[in-house]
Amino acid sequence: MNSIPSLNGPLETVSQVTREIFRDGMAKMGAAVNIITTDGPAGRAGFAATAVCSVTDSPATLLICLNRSASVFDAVTANGVVCVNVLASRHEGLSNLFGGKTPVDERFAAAEWIEGVTGVPVLRDALVSFECRISDQSDMGTHRVLYCTVEAVHDGEAADALIYYRRTYRHVSG
Repeated sequence: MNSIPSLNGPLETVSQVTREIFRDGMAKMGAAVNIITTDGPAGRAGFAATAVCSVTDSPATLLICLNRSASVFDAVTANGVVCVNVLASRHEGLSNLFGGKTPVDERFAAAEWIEGVTGVPVLRDALVSFECRISDQSDMGTHRVLYCTVEAVHDGEAADALIYYRRTYRHVSG
């Protein structure tokens, strides 16, 4: 039996997957940094997220994972509409504001927003923004998985992408 050579030594297998081991492994999975926004009867809210991915292109659907204990949870789920704003490298500071305990008004004051067709705030200079209606939801552990049908796409300018990898921001050129 031939083994595949590794530049970093053998792959270590861990069979007792603790929260810490899982989180350390996930830190090695680079992800786009997004700001998820909402507005409606339950109020304006927004948060930074990397747990976003495509589900299908027919119908165009995204998946967003949101911690059920997050301060924005009630507003997002009650409004039923969101915008996934994909960030450029220049948005690192904005991501920090939306990822922390900064008051909502201060978060939104730090950038320029336009009102989308669904009424959600759309980041004017995002790489791309997807306006969505939440079409389905399911709970898993501490999070709610939101299935979001895309109703509008705002294609922004070409720029370096903001990625989160190994617990830090990285800039990726296209």
